[in-house]
Amino acid sequence: MTIDLVGKSSIGDYMVIATGRSGRHVSAMADHLVSRLKDGGFGSPQVEGLPHADWVLIDAGDAIIHLFRAEVRAFYNLERIWADAAPPLAANG
Repeated sequence: MTIDLVGKSSIGDYMVIATGRSGRHVSAMADHLVSRLKDGGFGSPQVEGLPHADWVLIDAGDAIIHLFRAEVRAFYNLERIWADAAPPLAANG
């Protein structure tokens, strides 16, 4: 799911929320994404939560990426928190 934050928050322009099947899957997604961001010339994003990989936050400047295991995503329910502030661009997460 991608949430447009332009004009709604100073933390970034977009928030991306995605789900992995397991901690190993979330960790692999995070590693791959960080590698692609670096290779694409977007610098070195800040990463939090990677050791346990229940959730991983990647701060790529204008984009904030949250990767969760399904149970953890349901617990935090970021979509609900941001629903009033920023309608989703796509709901395929």
